[in-house]
Amino acid sequence: MISLKSIGGLFVAHSKAPHARRVLDRRYASQHGFTLVEMLVVITIIGLIMGLIGPRVLNYLSESRVKAAKIQLQSFASALDLFYLDAGRFPSTAEGLGALVQRTPGISAWNGPYLKGGSVPNDPWSHAYVYRAPGEHGPYDIVSYGSDGQEGGSGTAADISLESMSAKNE
Repeated sequence: MISLKSIGGLFVAHSKAPHARRVLDRRYASQHGFTLVEMLVVITIIGLIMGLIGPRVLNYLSESRVKAAKIQLQSFASALDLFYLDAGRFPSTAEGLGALVQRTPGISAWNGPYLKGGSVPNDPWSHAYVYRAPGEHGPYDIVSYGSDGQEGGSGTAADISLESMSAKNE
């Protein structure tokens, strides 16, 4: 930060008066900077703190993506229920979740779009959701393959489906 004293000191330093230079030298002689060791200690402490806190923050980020996927699955389930009430059936696997945002041929009572935004969102890892109708566990299945985008896995790479959510809540 620049202060008036430091600016004034610059003008005095350029002065030709020897007395002014002696005053300037005495004033700055009492100021000390940080040594290399002190700076290294501070950097080490900051590194240790980041090493302890960083993994926790990344874990919270991973958990929040899983929660976001679960919320999206519940939103799809609500939209599919509305589609069923209007059309009398769920979209086929071939129609997919796209039937929630665009009218499909052969459905006269379509009152969509049933999802906001005009498109079907991808999961939080930018992979498409997998929709099957009829499903293995009900009239339909919606699955996110997790962070790895492949079937199976554990942790954040585990598959997320409406079936797995209801099994954990029971």
